Amino acid sequence: MEANPRKRVIAALKMRPRGRKDRVTLDRAFSKYGIFSRSMALEKIKAGAVSVNGKVTRNPNLWVSLTRDKIRWDGQSLKKQKNIYLMFYKPKGVVTTHRDPASRKTVYDFLPGLKEWVFPVGRLDKDTSGLLLLTNDTDFSEALTNPLSRIPKTYQVKINLRPSAEQLQLLEQGITLKNGEQTLPAKVRIIRETEKYTYLDLVLIEGKNRQVRRMIEALNGKVLKLVRKRIGNLVLGDLQVGNYRYLDDKDLTQLKGFPLLS
Repeated sequence: MEANPRKRVIAALKMRPRGRKDRVTLDRAFSKYGIFSRSMALEKIKAGAVSVNGKVTRNPNLWVSLTRDKIRWDGQSLKKQKNIYLMFYKPKGVVTTHRDPASRKTVYDFLPGLKEWVFPVGRLDKDTSGLLLLTNDTDFSEALTNPLSRIPKTYQVKINLRPSAEQLQLLEQGITLKNGEQTLPAKVRIIRETEKYTYLDLVLIEGKNRQVRRMIEALNGKVLKLVRKRIGNLVLGDLQVGNYRYLDDKDLTQLKGFPLLS
């Protein structure tokens, strides 16, 4: 009998040495406890600011026990931070990386008063706006972005063509992208049409890179505007572009009922 998919996936995600479920690499310990990213941890470790059981180490790949080893950084003990969850309305033209070599605006430019470290759950490309979740909970992020979660994400799309019934059916049944990849079935609803443009609601249960744009390109069309409006049952509501708010327990229950998050 096949193992429960949730247990199988979580076990694969953890990738820990056999027999020690609390063991992670040193750089991952910091993100696991919601303190800062692995890249930031790497900088601290390489700078000699981290010690394990009283000994300074510069090895980010050192396996450590979260429950048995005494890890300190900048004179502080490594302690699990409170998990936080944010809903952010990402503007168009903003990237989701922490640092951008091209000096473009990032989502972190819109979080100046936030003291806690958070990272985006998944991604939205620069030209896409809409609902983006941020958290310091790595388990939550891994479960939410895992392909087996099948959490529906709803997009409002403006395209430069009027799709035929056959083209709509291709989107709904699963379309072959130009690189040969096959998409899973999707839900499509026409909101309105003009002489040149069509406005669609598109619901996906997977997250291939730039998937909506590539699906429309497979129809020889182009996406002119793309907004993510919903993740599961979480909606933007009256949240304004560029603003964020904390998710509460009621919000988080909107994500329950999906594999890996139940």
